[in-house]
Amino acid sequence: MTYCAKPSACNRLVCCIALAFALILPATGSAEEGQPANDEALAASIVQKADQIRFPAEGFEVGVTITTTTAGEPADARKYRVLSKGNENTVVMTTEPASERGQILLMKGRDLWMFLPAVSQPVRLPVAQRLTGVVANGDLARANLAGDYKPQLLRAEKIDGEPMYVLELIAVDRSVTYHRVLYWVRQSNYWPHKAEFYSLSDRLLKTCLYQKFERQAGRVRPTRLVMQDALRMDEESVLEYADMRLRELPDKVFTKDYLKRLE
Repeated sequence: MTYCAKPSACNRLVCCIALAFALILPATGSAEEGQPANDEALAASIVQKADQIRFPAEGFEVGVTITTTTAGEPADARKYRVLSKGNENTVVMTTEPASERGQILLMKGRDLWMFLPAVSQPVRLPVAQRLTGVVANGDLARANLAGDYKPQLLRAEKIDGEPMYVLELIAVDRSVTYHRVLYWVRQSNYWPHKAEFYSLSDRLLKTCLYQKFERQAGRVRPTRLVMQDALRMDEESVLEYADMRLRELPDKVFTKDYLKRLE
């Protein structure tokens, strides 16, 4: 048997090696595909960056066409003009069909009202109520996933060879459009890829696919969203965003008293 002449030096060497492995393993383990990661700051950062890809944080205007198809029925197309500022204030104006022109949704924070030309006062609406087809009021009027949900990074996986973050988003309270969202975001550029929306009873309601990335309002964004109804498999709504541009929007635009002045 061979004995170490300097046991204290050997012990120090062993401790240094053990400490080095302890520092390296946590840093690399969560990056492996399929491994769970619970870093709240990282999860929040991913959702915030994906939000910035989807829509500008500044004031902007965009036209939205929603086409809904259901098996055995003619396609239904509707058009909207959206004004939004800071992810907390949104006005949605119906422009087509002509019979609904003049209807306006006002979203302030998580409070939603509808203005009808024939009604003197705005009507309070739930954000989860359907606007048209598969699309809920909140889908069009509020797009602040970072502010509405608490995210957790579940794992990493590949779709068609593209590395994705897979996150679970839990609503901060019941005023949010959906109770839970599973969210796939590209690791390379934070482009949103897919989202699954769940009810309070954890039933899958719909799936959204983010497609046709094009440059609008200063950066590349998804301009086509395909929403598929999980309850009625033959129903689908496609949202197409066009002519998005940054715009200075005063706070008074997002008030109930101002709605009648919008054209």
